[in-house]
Amino acid sequence: MAFRLSNNLIGILNAITFLLSVPVLAAGIWLGVRGDGTECERYLTGPIIAIGVLLMVISIAGLVGACCRVTWLLWVYLVAMFVVIVVLLGFIVFAFVVTNKGAGEAVSGRGFKEYRLGDYSNWLQKRVENDGNWNRIRSCLQSSKVCKSLQEKRESWDEFIRTDLSPIESGCCKPPSSCGFTYVNSTQWTPGGANSSSDPDCNTWGNDASALCYGCSSCKAGVVATLKKDWKRTAIVSIVFLVFIVIVYSVGCCAFRNNRRDNHNRGGYNKQGGYA
Repeated sequence: MAFRLSNNLIGILNAITFLLSVPVLAAGIWLGVRGDGTECERYLTGPIIAIGVLLMVISIAGLVGACCRVTWLLWVYLVAMFVVIVVLLGFIVFAFVVTNKGAGEAVSGRGFKEYRLGDYSNWLQKRVENDGNWNRIRSCLQSSKVCKSLQEKRESWDEFIRTDLSPIESGCCKPPSSCGFTYVNSTQWTPGGANSSSDPDCNTWGNDASALCYGCSSCKAGVVATLKKDWKRTAIVSIVFLVFIVIVYSVGCCAFRNNRRDNHNRGGYNKQGGYA
């Protein structure tokens, strides 16, 4: 009875996992073959396909090992699951550590916050300050047109300062408030003012839609702030997933033990009469 229960349960769980892996893998392949895909989508193609293939291979190993009583395959499945548990646990701890520091700063009289790269963890700072990484991120931001919604608005100054901008919109689509630029529209500003040279980002800003503040430190800070928020959400979801994986792993251990016991009883050696 224990054999039936544990093996059937692990089979059902892995059948569900296999079905979930199919749309994940299909989405990754679809993003890769799209002719009009953005740089962001192409950047995600590899990881999505890898996750889909990993889920599919592990679920097939667990499904065949449990339902067909293939002990060695079930052993491989348990080793793979253990590695996934360790990696997932490491990611959760790492995500909370690197996202512990940093927050947006409220600006007097503004409805949005502004972000400084130096407020965040050194690891995140180094990742976005790396030229190779930032060139890909910048290309992704430009191709996805994150500032397009602001460019299409024709707000007055009073309306603009009450706008709740996202970290990337605040850091990449407008110059820092410390520059003292004169507002024309959401993405058009006239340089000038007493504080115009106090921040290096003031000289980096450009009114051209392909430039704006994509090269600014504030833009990098906005990206890091967004990553921090997304990573924390991902870490919380990962905790739930980790609990599920641990339960599946425990059931798999029971199925593995029962497989060995069943194989031993059917073909093992007994003390009274040699091989059964």
